Order: sequence, then structure tokens, then C-alpha cells
Amino acid sequence: MIQAGVIGVGQTNYDSKRRDVSMAGLVREAIDKAMLAADIEWDAVDAVVLGKAPDMFEGVIMPELYLADAIGAVGKPVLRVHTAGSVGGSTAVIAASHVCSGQFKTVLTVTFEKQSESNATWALSPRYPYSPHINAGAGGYFAPFIREYIRRYEPPEHIGWKVAAKDRQNALKNPLAHLQIPGIDEKMVSETPMLWEPLRYLESCPSSDGACAMVITSEDRVGSRNVAWIRGMAVRSEGTLSAGRDEVNPQGGIDCAKDIYQQAGIHNPRTEIDCAEIYVPFSWYEPMWLENLGFCDLGQGWKLTDEGVTALDGSLPVNMSGGVLSSNPIGASGMIRRSSTSGNGLGRRSSGGRCKNIYGPCLRWCSAIFCNVDCFLFQRLIGDINEHRSCNCRREGPHNGHYLKQTRKKKCFEPRNACNYL
Repeated sequence: MIQAGVIGVGQTNYDSKRRDVSMAGLVREAIDKAMLAADIEWDAVDAVVLGKAPDMFEGVIMPELYLADAIGAVGKPVLRVHTAGSVGGSTAVIAASHVCSGQFKTVLTVTFEKQSESNATWALSPRYPYSPHINAGAGGYFAPFIREYIRRYEPPEHIGWKVAAKDRQNALKNPLAHLQIPGIDEKMVSETPMLWEPLRYLESCPSSDGACAMVITSEDRVGSRNVAWIRGMAVRSEGTLSAGRDEVNPQGGIDCAKDIYQQAGIHNPRTEIDCAEIYVPFSWYEPMWLENLGFCDLGQGWKLTDEGVTALDGSLPVNMSGGVLSSNPIGASGMIRRSSTSGNGLGRRSSGGRCKNIYGPCLRWCSAIFCNVDCFLFQRLIGDINEHRSCNCRREGPHNGHYLKQTRKKKCFEPRNACNYL
């Protein structure tokens, strides 16, 4: 298998309504950032992979064709990925697979959601023939599994509040995050209305507009660029109604995590992985996924949360960016986990060598794990953060049906210390 790495990432600002841009403008905002970080021109991109959640989230059918100009896919192979809520993670894996297989040298991949264009709950609640209409919302589906976890292991009630407060406090350090709630703490979370027992309002993810893009290339094209190497990736699926399926501790997640650990040569993820971005749409899924992904034994995940292990200054920071609880453009949420751990130039090292920034790019091992469906494992050496001098150059690229000349900063790579963002 050909070694592949991420050489550029781009994220938009996340908000409940990005009315300042169209769908084309939203995806192009992320793409421009990713290509600038990667220091490549359009002719270097061999293929484009686009992912998003159900088309009815915006009401635009086959958006990969509608957005072809904006994503630079005119005259290039383009692939649309749709695996429902897991699509952000699946898109990243599929894009990387096209590089690792040798099919393409450099792939631009972008995911997005502009939920303000439609109504997600309506889109998730179709009327099927001969079936009762269910309008429960995502939380209505997940709450029973959380209650079963609580029944099995008897964690205290405040665990969910603690996760919600922790992730939103991390989001305050992330200028891109949707939810910015100054002064948020466990008490504030506990006083919000109950939506789906035991989930309260602030234990739930928001509905966001946003996009995320990555440039993935083969080892022979990396050159002197800063790179996050992909050391492991895997996908597992389970039938929704398969007999004996354990929704609290899914076998798909267990198998997927074991696969990437084996690929990367990791024997003890708890001690060998420095941080993790995990898809946690509702607060209780942090302890549940810690157990499912092998960071601890069953029934011990809530204890890691309670002891502060997953806090930003803990021994295993989880969701340093604020996670899905702070920004949730559904189609992009899985890729944001990868983008956040692969690095985006915002990091700095602490005196102990552990990164204390919002994304964790200067760590040795970073995992991006999406909802127990697909997993990525990145490796980035400590201190492998570069500063760049800038010079002016010009590029041409497709945008909203036009070819516009744009001035941008071209990166010249010179090592330096990590930036002082925090």
C-alpha cells in the first residue's frame, strides 16, 4: 500500500445559519483554506471526493454535480459519498484509499452541510408505507442506548454534564466553533430542560452550517511540506436490525479500532495515543466510546471522564476542538475530527512536550474516530510544526461557475517553533 498523508486542511466558521454564503461559497471557503495550506494549484489535484448527509438536508439532489464548479471537479473524476451521519468519516477514508491504492496521486476531499437551507428533523422523519410515523429526532433514537449504559454500569448523573461542559469549554478556545458559551459549567448544563431522558438541552449537539476540506497526497508528492501521515484507517458496518446487536458496545467499533491499532503497531491505545477526536453527538457517548474503542475496560469509561483524564490538561484529551457538541454540520462532522487531529498550524508545545492547543497537531499519535463506523490514525512527530514566510503569487481556479483570478499567499517552508495561538 502506498503511504499517504494529509498536507492541507481547511475549515469554515461554523454557525447555525451561514447566510453570508451560498452552498457553493461555503464549500469553496474550506477548499481555499486547504489548498493554501497544502501549497498546491488546481492542476495538481487528480480527483475530487465530496461527501454530505442526505440530500434533503438542503433539498438539492446530486450536489456533487450542482457544486462541480465550486469544488474544482469540472473535467476531473468526482465521487460522491453518502453514508448518512457517518459520511464525514467515510469520505476521508475513501479519499485516502484512492491515494493509497495508487489510483490517484493527490485527492481533494470536501464535506459540508448547510442545514439552515432545510429542516434536518423533517428530512430524518420520512413516512414509510405500512409503518408508524416516527418524529423522534436523533436524540430520541440514541437516548434508550444511553439509558441501557447507565443501567449496566450505574455511573453518577453528572457524567453527562461534565462531558458537555468540558467540550464547550474547549470550544471557547476554538475561534471556528459554533457554540461559544462563556462561563459554561456543569451546573449550567444540569439546569437546562430535559429533552430525551437522560439528555438535557446542553448535552445535545447543535445544528450547524459548515464545511471541511482536506488535501491528501502520496509520499512521493509531499516534498518539504508539513504532513500528517495516515498510519491506519478502517471501516466497519453493522446491520441496523441485525439480531444480537449491542448498541451500547457495538462489535463494529471494537473491530474497527483493533484494525487500525494493528496497522499502526499500537498495543496499548490508552498509553500510546496522546489525544483523540471522537464523534460524541450526545454527552454520554464519550464514556461509551472510550470503552468500545479499547481505551479502558467496560464500565470504566465514565471513571476516566470523572477523573479528568479526557480534559484538555488530562493524560488523554478528548475532543480538544470542542467536538460535535460544539459544531455539527452533519455531513462534515466526521471529517472535522480528522482535520482537527491532522493539524492546522494552530498548535504549540507545552514544556512537557504535550500539545495544549485546541486541535493537537504536534502530538506523536492522534486518533480521529467517528462513531464506531470508521477510524483514522495519524502520526505527527513532536515539533513538526512549521512557520512559513509568505510571498505573493496568483492562481486561477473555478468558483461558482466562473474562473476567477485570485491573489493568495504562497507558502515557503521554513522550520520554526510552534505558534503562540494560546
